Amino acid sequence: MKLITAIIRPFKLDEVREALTEAGVSGVTVTEVKGFGRQKGHTELYRGAEYVVDFLPKLKVECAVPESLLDTALEALSNAARTGKVGDGKIFVQPLERTVRIRTGELDDDAL
Repeated sequence: MKLITAIIRPFKLDEVREALTEAGVSGVTVTEVKGFGRQKGHTELYRGAEYVVDFLPKLKVECAVPESLLDTALEALSNAARTGKVGDGKIFVQPLERTVRIRTGELDDDAL
């Protein structure tokens, strides 16, 4: 099992969710986050004053997938989140040692 964590642009969430669902991913967790990478923020104008926004709003999308779905899920996620511009985000993949469904006690792939 793997844990996929993706940092994406907020307006891409619906496309990403639909793509993951079509790829066979049964659930996702979404968190509003702020951060910066190569994009390094931007300058905005508010009431005539210019100010720098260092941390940009992003979404963190997390999903646990069995090994057999990993490549399909990664391809679906990256294609749906891509705009082709700086700031599209990153995808991280980590191993999951154990998964437990609290309600039933099911373990690992059965718990997904």
